[in-house]
Amino acid sequence: MPGREVFGEEEIQQVTEVLKRGVLFRYGFDAQRQGVFMVSQFEKKFAEYTGSRYALGVNSGTAALKTALEGLNLPKKTKVLTPCFTFVATIESIEEAGLKPVLCEIDESLNISMNDIENQIDRKTSAILPVHMMGSACDMSEIMGLSDQFNLSVVEDTCQATGATYKGRRLGTFGKYGCFSFDYVKVLTTGEGGMVVTDDEKLYRQADWYHDHGHPHRTDVGRGVEERMRKGTNFRMSEIQGAIGLAQLEKLPSIIERHKKNKAILKQVLSGYDFITFRKHHDENGEIATFLAFFLPDARRAERFKEKMKENGINPGILNYWHFFANIQSVRTRRKFEKSRKILERTVVIEILVKMDAEKIADTIDKICKEF
Repeated sequence: MPGREVFGEEEIQQVTEVLKRGVLFRYGFDAQRQGVFMVSQFEKKFAEYTGSRYALGVNSGTAALKTALEGLNLPKKTKVLTPCFTFVATIESIEEAGLKPVLCEIDESLNISMNDIENQIDRKTSAILPVHMMGSACDMSEIMGLSDQFNLSVVEDTCQATGATYKGRRLGTFGKYGCFSFDYVKVLTTGEGGMVVTDDEKLYRQADWYHDHGHPHRTDVGRGVEERMRKGTNFRMSEIQGAIGLAQLEKLPSIIERHKKNKAILKQVLSGYDFITFRKHHDENGEIATFLAFFLPDARRAERFKEKMKENGINPGILNYWHFFANIQSVRTRRKFEKSRKILERTVVIEILVKMDAEKIADTIDKICKEF
């Protein structure tokens, strides 16, 4: 997920202008900053890009998730359903919000299993937190149907899927909140950073107040003399992050376009071998092609395939402790998630980059397959 690959003069210019004005804080100092608010501009542009009414810049994807969960004001200790295969930050955010994460199995989409969601819903369940893993959508039609049926809130973890769509609509805009990450290894990066989007003004206000200690951000009263609106914390985005985000957002369509071209080259080669099957997509046209995930018939052959890749200078993606076992350890569940483990053990992942030599890698992969 390489927004870092396309750093250039655009980012340098935006950051330089912030430094010249000398204000890195996103609020106040109007005269010194000459009325220029980079985070606010980034929020506006990102809301337009996603088709959301509101966007709130925060300082990480983890902060985005925590802010969204706190913004919902769910009853403490109620259950939030989320996949067992996700980065550990998803689980941490639920726990830090005083809620109980309940892990669900995944299926061959590498996203949350709809069958297991239904199995896990009970009277203590308050929300579903689907994760659009590796740039590809969950089955949002089914998830929103369950949300309506059982009156559950939905918060989308779109941290790995900025720019992806489902049936023509941007991911992150189906639930009450959508959460995005802009860390250094994401498709759009501000070094660290994140965004929360919503269409609900009341929910936006809750998130806005929470992410800045309860400040209401009034324009008629100076900061520091206004009344606190709620308990909160400091998850503010800086003007440097906002400046980089503006430059990166302009490049996002071309990044995704290049991803798709490079992925198609590799997938075409792999499609010629009947011992390889591919990850299921709920909307293949809408995914952002940051990864190519495919399956070998069993764990032993998958490991052997990955070893062959390493021997030929291709690093396979890592589906390991931080995305699976750490989650199970964190929630202290007795479930073993054997179905998910067996899927992941058979999975091979290639990260798609903007500047990769896709033709050369495809030739190498073809050679490995022929000798496999």
